[in-house]
Amino acid sequence: MSSFAVKNVNQIFGTGTAKVHVLHDVNFEAESGTLSLIMGPSGSGKTTLLTIVGGLLTPTSGTVTVNGVDYNHQSKRQRNALRLDEIGFVLQQYHLLPYLTVADQFTLVDKVKPKGNLPRAQLDEVLQALGIQGLLHKYPGELSSGQQQRVAIARALYPNPTIILADEPTAALDSPRVKVVGELFKNLATKHNKAVVIVTHDSRLMAFADQLYEIRDGVLSKQELNHN
Repeated sequence: MSSFAVKNVNQIFGTGTAKVHVLHDVNFEAESGTLSLIMGPSGSGKTTLLTIVGGLLTPTSGTVTVNGVDYNHQSKRQRNALRLDEIGFVLQQYHLLPYLTVADQFTLVDKVKPKGNLPRAQLDEVLQALGIQGLLHKYPGELSSGQQQRVAIARALYPNPTIILADEPTAALDSPRVKVVGELFKNLATKHNKAVVIVTHDSRLMAFADQLYEIRDGVLSKQELNHN
């Protein structure tokens, strides 16, 4: 069974002359164990689609099913619980709390979600892979944008979600770090059986994708992948 499926989703903002049709009959699904890449220019609808999949935005029409559960049949509380247990977000805005050290960012996750988070040994592996194990006692303001981005990735992975949604996760990273992050996401998909979806401009991530989509003017189409 797919980890999630988007069927015939349309998203319209505004009314009358201000009406903007952002997504047009989008169909998309991602299974556990795969990494999907959605590429497209700014304003194409990538981030809107990701927020709909994550249950943060209700589409104008169409359905979103996560692990067999239709968002449309969920109350706000049920949807929040599903999102907390099943979905990890890596967003362009890192949303690190400025008054908490890197270590305390993870402690906060423990308070919000006391059970089911990564064991310490696995978290240490993630921190080491991202090269941030030496930053645990620093505050976000003491970190570069690339370091903040890697901390945000680790924090999103810590609750051990079944679905990982990432919005431009390599935007602030150089090529060696892009390779590390790409391998980390690929490993999470294949070895830990997660459905990973990345929306990005970054063609360097194509080497890690199992399926590739392009979105232009709100229309999503599947593309051929060439790993030669």
